[in-house]
Amino acid sequence: MGTLTLSTRITLLRVALVPLLLWLMLAEGRVEHAAVLAAAVFLVASFTDFVDGYLARRWQQITVLGNFLDTTADKLLVVGALLGLLALGRVDVWVAFVVIAREVAVLGLRAVAAAANVVISATIWGKLKFNVQVVGITLAILRPPVRLGSLWLDEWAMLAVALVSAASAVDYFARFGDLIRAGR
Repeated sequence: MGTLTLSTRITLLRVALVPLLLWLMLAEGRVEHAAVLAAAVFLVASFTDFVDGYLARRWQQITVLGNFLDTTADKLLVVGALLGLLALGRVDVWVAFVVIAREVAVLGLRAVAAAANVVISATIWGKLKFNVQVVGITLAILRPPVRLGSLWLDEWAMLAVALVSAASAVDYFARFGDLIRAGR
């Protein structure tokens, strides 16, 4: 591990936190304050996404491995949290599908772009999507006892997650879809 940058090590920490997050989510009812602890782990893991990127840019240590691991860590964190929420019955299957399908589709688009030597940087939509996901997933983990009409607060937040995720996918494919058309 001597050749890994600090930012890449922080990214790997995010990956390592995913099993702990899932364990805490699924331990609800058996471990005291499991939901609060799971939310804390999720927030810490999410914050590492900001920290690793900041450090890589600040110290000019942006690497291909670091970029790949950062994207992969983000996907593992979000998909892991969604799987835990599905097991708890706190997210609709269709919402999880929209988010996961977006992640897989954009990952595929990035792979096509990489094969064409094109780097797809995060857009404002991608950054907004991640922030909305953090809020929505945190609320779903905690499930605050707040109802707005017929839905819980976290259910409204997860609807926003699905909408912003879909809008983000549309943005990426509108900007870079020509790479796929060119590959025919």
